[in-house]
Amino acid sequence: MGEVRQLRPAHRGPTFAHAVETFLVAHTAGGAWSTGTATKYRQTLTALATRLAGSPVGHDLAALDTPAGVARLAEVFTAAFGTTAAATRVRHLSTLRSAIAWWREPAGWIRTNPTAGWVRPKVTVDTTRALTRDQVAALWRLNVGLRDRALWRLLYESAARAEEILTLDIPDLDLGSKRARVTSKGGATEWVFWQTGAAMLLPRLLAGRTRGPVFLADRKPTRAVASVDLCPVTGRARLSYRRAAEIFEEITRSLADPIEQTHGWTLHQLRHAQLTHEAENGTNTATLLARSRHASVRSLERYARPGPEAVAAHVAASDPAARRRAR
Repeated sequence: MGEVRQLRPAHRGPTFAHAVETFLVAHTAGGAWSTGTATKYRQTLTALATRLAGSPVGHDLAALDTPAGVARLAEVFTAAFGTTAAATRVRHLSTLRSAIAWWREPAGWIRTNPTAGWVRPKVTVDTTRALTRDQVAALWRLNVGLRDRALWRLLYESAARAEEILTLDIPDLDLGSKRARVTSKGGATEWVFWQTGAAMLLPRLLAGRTRGPVFLADRKPTRAVASVDLCPVTGRARLSYRRAAEIFEEITRSLADPIEQTHGWTLHQLRHAQLTHEAENGTNTATLLARSRHASVRSLERYARPGPEAVAAHVAASDPAARRRAR
């Protein structure tokens, strides 16, 4: 009797890593995705591919149609992202499911959805992060330097992202019209607008400079800096997001945590505050979308919710007993 050998199953699909690369190439070709989006998708899927290497799923994507493959994918996903914040896990899961949908159709490499039945992490939306009007007023009363006052005013009044404002160069500004060109998250060039507070501070900050970054670091750099990030007049470099955030957090500790002073506010809270205050003022959704430059109303929702003070004022104003006393 001859030797009995167990036949290996036929290879029915690409490796997981190859499927990942094909999916990414298909969606980045022709600029369908921005560079930032492509990077995030690659990070998620590459992390999974690395952990799946050597497993049946790593060798053959079609193994995802088997119970063992489904279990292995769940195990790897949990190992890779199980300890991250809920919102981060949701993003990673959405990325994986986008790839799976493409592998099913149009690629036709798998027939089922191996993530079917997975519980989507519950994301708790923090509705308390917007600064109140009193907190913003207290911020303006702080004794800080001209650069920081101008930056914070511009962030609040424009409702722009801190990264957008910190990358501004002087030629991007239209001081007469109180506006500036910024490069948004998706790479598009858009306008942001400000009000009188920032308009009064910016000319003083520039002090006659016509070139270079708007916001500069305190000292000259000690190492080589790209010419685009260097002021030709002062020799100082562009203020970094990290340093700007550190300064804001440290200076605002007395306002955010008056007793312990262990933490301060974030630059993002200035954008959040402006959009929330506009919503409280009755600004319509279309205008809020234009101000925030969000792609959808859903993205805007967490910013456009009236704060507790506004709700309390509304309830008090609509109190029938209060109206009778006012007569």
